[in-house]
Amino acid sequence: MVTEMIENNSVQAEYARLAPTYDHRWAFYIDATIQATLQRLDLRSNATVLDLGCGTGVLLQQLVNQYPTVTLIGLDTSAAMLEAARKKLPPSVDLQLSSVEQLPFPAHQFDCIISTSAFHYFRNPSQAIREMARVLKLNGRLLLTDWCRDYWTMAGLDLWLKLTDRAHFKTYSFRELKDLLDREGLQSLSIEQYRINWFWGLMTAQAVKVAESNRE
Repeated sequence: MVTEMIENNSVQAEYARLAPTYDHRWAFYIDATIQATLQRLDLRSNATVLDLGCGTGVLLQQLVNQYPTVTLIGLDTSAAMLEAARKKLPPSVDLQLSSVEQLPFPAHQFDCIISTSAFHYFRNPSQAIREMARVLKLNGRLLLTDWCRDYWTMAGLDLWLKLTDRAHFKTYSFRELKDLLDREGLQSLSIEQYRINWFWGLMTAQAVKVAESNRE
C-alpha cells in the first residue's frame, strides 16, 4: 500500500510539472494519437462518454466539436492537468479528479469509455478494467489507445522508463492487452497495431461489455 501511494504521488508530481507545457511539447504525438483514436470512434447523438485519463482535455475538445450533443465526462488523477483542461473546455464537460481503480460513478452509466495514452500509467490494470466494465452499460464500448510493446522502439522505451521514471508502470503487448480485456469483463472485438511515425508504435483496442452468459 505504501509503495502504491508513493508511485501514485509520482504520477501526480510528474504531471504537475508537465501540465503547463504538455500540449505544446507533445503536440505531434497528441494530435496523431487522438486522430487515430477518433477515426475508430462512432457515437450516437445521445451517448454518455467518459474520457479516462483525459489529461489536458485535448480529446474532449475534439469531441465537443464533433459530437456537440453527447454528454462528456473527463477523469484524471492529476489536478494540474485537469486545471489545464478547464481552461479550454466549456462548463458542460464534467471534469473529475479520481483514481482509475475506483471510479466515482454508478454501475451502467456510460455508453462509451475512451482512453488514450494513459493505460501504461495504471498501477493496477486488472482493477481498472473491472471498473470500466462496471460503469459501462450492457453493450457499451471501450476504445483504448496506448503504446504497443510488440514494436521494438516501445519495448526499449518501456525498459528505459521503468529504470528512470517512477510514474511509468508498464507497456503491454497485443496478447497481454487482449487477455486483460477478456479476463476482466470486457470482450475484445479488435486490436489494431500501427505506427504514427518511425518511433511511436501504438495499438487501439475496441471491446464491448456483454452479458456474462454471452462471454466466450
